[in-house]
Amino acid sequence: MAASSNNEILSWTSQDPRQSSLFSSYGVFYRFQTDVNAHGQSVTTLWRAIRANKEDRVAKLEWAPNGSFGRAVIGKSTLPMADLVRPVQGSPDCRVFNGPDGYQYRWRPSGNHHNDVVLEDHNDAVIAFYRPVRPVRYNLGDVYGELHFCRNAGAGVVMHPPLMDTVTVTAMLYRFAIAYNL
Repeated sequence: MAASSNNEILSWTSQDPRQSSLFSSYGVFYRFQTDVNAHGQSVTTLWRAIRANKEDRVAKLEWAPNGSFGRAVIGKSTLPMADLVRPVQGSPDCRVFNGPDGYQYRWRPSGNHHNDVVLEDHNDAVIAFYRPVRPVRYNLGDVYGELHFCRNAGAGVVMHPPLMDTVTVTAMLYRFAIAYNL
């Protein structure tokens, strides 16, 4: 995937996607924060900046006691986290999920020299991709990757909530699933 002015690029801090920020030159856009609740359960909250010093909770990911997938609360929907990164039979590095629009989306390795992981819509159009980068230090943290939103690809709605939020959640879960072979 070529970086292009038609892409919105968010730099992604931290090797652990559960405790990270996604930011651009405009500031922090999304923030994953993982805490342990009163019951000893790890819970990751995804926050989206809506204006200076104001965030909305986008999702809450409640991890299973053994650190594997638990349940996800996204907006008013509650579902198993595993539903957001369902393995594709015969393609262990491909994962699918149903978007808020009811269509199926697929994360898969691109096979290009950047080692991108692309997100394809139901028509196989690449609407977003994750690109690992050599760590670079920023004042917001060390950046290990970039999440590119292809704003004009497919139906052109990837930059709009709730799809953009779902893409961000599933990108984090995909990175986690591949890193820990879940």
